Amino acid sequence: MDLKLYSFSGAPQRKRRAGGALTPKALLLGCALVAACGPADTPPSRASASLTMDLPPIRTFPTRAASPPQRSNSDMARDFLDLSFRLEGGTEMPVFTRFETPVTVAITGKAPATLRPDLEALLSRLRNEAGLRINLRPASDVPASITIEAVSRDRIQRLLPHAACFVVPNVSSIEEYRRTRRQPQTDWKNLRSRERLAIFVPNDVNPQELRDCLHEELAQALGPLNDLYRLPDSVFNDDNVHAVLTGFDMLMLRATYDPALKTGMRRADVAARLPAILARLNPAGQHRRSAPLPATPRAWITAVETALGGFANRAQRVRAANTAAQIAREQGWQDHRRAFGHFLIGRSLQATAPEQAEAHFRTALNYLGSGPDTAPHRALNQSRLAAYALRAGNTARAEQLIDAAYAAAQTSQNAAQMATLLSLKAHIAESRGDKPTAAALRSESAGWALYGNGVDALPTLPLREVAAADPSARR
Repeated sequence: MDLKLYSFSGAPQRKRRAGGALTPKALLLGCALVAACGPADTPPSRASASLTMDLPPIRTFPTRAASPPQRSNSDMARDFLDLSFRLEGGTEMPVFTRFETPVTVAITGKAPATLRPDLEALLSRLRNEAGLRINLRPASDVPASITIEAVSRDRIQRLLPHAACFVVPNVSSIEEYRRTRRQPQTDWKNLRSRERLAIFVPNDVNPQELRDCLHEELAQALGPLNDLYRLPDSVFNDDNVHAVLTGFDMLMLRATYDPALKTGMRRADVAARLPAILARLNPAGQHRRSAPLPATPRAWITAVETALGGFANRAQRVRAANTAAQIAREQGWQDHRRAFGHFLIGRSLQATAPEQAEAHFRTALNYLGSGPDTAPHRALNQSRLAAYALRAGNTARAEQLIDAAYAAAQTSQNAAQMATLLSLKAHIAESRGDKPTAAALRSESAGWALYGNGVDALPTLPLREVAAADPSARR
């Protein structure tokens, strides 16, 4: 069963104004400056001081195709097989499965205002980029092939304590799943065909977290069942760095529904047909050099999940981050997984040992290269290093880091990160006496924060980074 763990602050929760007017005129909001560099690991608390803000329209992203994958077809054939024939826990699936008829998708439950437009944008991409035959049914028209039910986060976690959202076969509602969750038909390892699935998403989280759930869970309802930490360019990776479907993900889905494959095929049969399928769907991948990454040991996965998860205390997360970095070093990795361990250590040390944290963020960048696949990974570190540069008075370096991170955040559609970076740019403009530019940047930041962080977190999350950059804010 696929579980999406809560993403950490600053990672994707995963430029135009929204088509609908989600524009609250004013709201009483609390805000406080904090001296720690970067977002804290716990949700921001309300301060006693308050202010009234006129909120701009919520910002959303245009629907656009992802860039094609940049890896060799031979490497991606291996990925396809591991994604399609293995579950996250290691269970091998005996046969290949997919939907064999056009797929209908229904929405039920108490859906937030952004759910339907975000789903329609995703379905449009699936039709155009993955070639899937998908229709969105009205919410009352169930059962559908895939039912997306919006429920409270608390209700989700009563069933699966560490899940932000999840997908289940052979049910159409969370109540049906509650009754059958210990029965064979809802166990992924027993899946032999796909006819009816349900996705459960939280209706009381920020729009970006809800959208991220839609992308990952709908993609796994349709295609790959597994997640692989070795993938640098995919939502099928529990590090949650990529939050919207990538070019690699769309290629995997297009291959899943290629006419040369069908439900019931064995792994060897699929493996025999994949080279011709990928050569036809992605001819550029035929000419790329194979550079397969080694498998990820379970000990590293456990350490990362502990470091990321809300189920561990701070000391446990710090130890787990160091364990992940140590395992990566012992494995001799030179890829994004080696970098991720250093990012996790830096994140855990931001409040208590900022100089050490900065060193780990710099080290992480050294393992991420300059390619597009790892741009979102680089942005996680660049955004934090920008705050350090500002605090040291190096405005030119800060602007360079902010611009690089912002470009990656735009491409990966990380509104929360964009809001923070725009706040830093506003801080720079104000320090130069350019108050009109600072005001415009703060307004734009607030529009993205409404989508990326939600109304409740709007004033505090960007201000945390600004406070980190401003020595005068330290006490």
